[in-house]
Amino acid sequence: MNRPLPKCRRDLSRGGFTLLEMLLSLALVALLLIAMNTAVFSMGELWGRGTDKRLFDQHVVAVTRYLQRELRAATLPPAMPIGKAAVTAPEITPTTGISDNLLTFDLPAGSRLVAWPDHPLPDVVCSLQARDGQGLILLWHSSLETRFTQDPPRETVISSLVKTLSYDYYDSDFKSWSTETALKKDANSQPIIPQRLRLTFAYDNMTRDTVISLPTNPEGLPPY
Repeated sequence: MNRPLPKCRRDLSRGGFTLLEMLLSLALVALLLIAMNTAVFSMGELWGRGTDKRLFDQHVVAVTRYLQRELRAATLPPAMPIGKAAVTAPEITPTTGISDNLLTFDLPAGSRLVAWPDHPLPDVVCSLQARDGQGLILLWHSSLETRFTQDPPRETVISSLVKTLSYDYYDSDFKSWSTETALKKDANSQPIIPQRLRLTFAYDNMTRDTVISLPTNPEGLPPY
């Protein structure tokens, strides 16, 4: 009864791990961590590779929706009385000093991009212009300002990624569209309002075109 247990039975009775087993366990854990890190970094690289494209597309959608919303607001009363043109093309002289016929519309309550240096004024007159190296510019000032006709309108960059602002005209005779880089003019040299605006966005090697239909004046108050 007092005989000592064999060596193998003594090891099993202790319930511990040998040094070899510990080393093998650590090696397996290390390999598992390396595999997990490799997978995480690979997924992050794949996700980051498309970040610029996603952000660019989001910017294009946001700018397009903003202009659609503001132009639609300009056609509804009280922004524009029934029977008057909501979008016109008067000659505007910006801070550059170069006059040009620009698409212009009124926003009685202004816009979220309009940042007044003093107290905000209603009846904001807005125009759109695309400039090389600057992007799409919103020119704005209130018709209630004392120097409305003397001072150039203030300027806000809507998007620095807009490279061109074009105009789409529909020919009802030929039932086709044409895109012009400048506003068409009639026989009396008066600008003709297009049916659509076309914005060309560019960033790095990516380009996108979006089309914005110019809304027409409703015949009466909207049903909502």
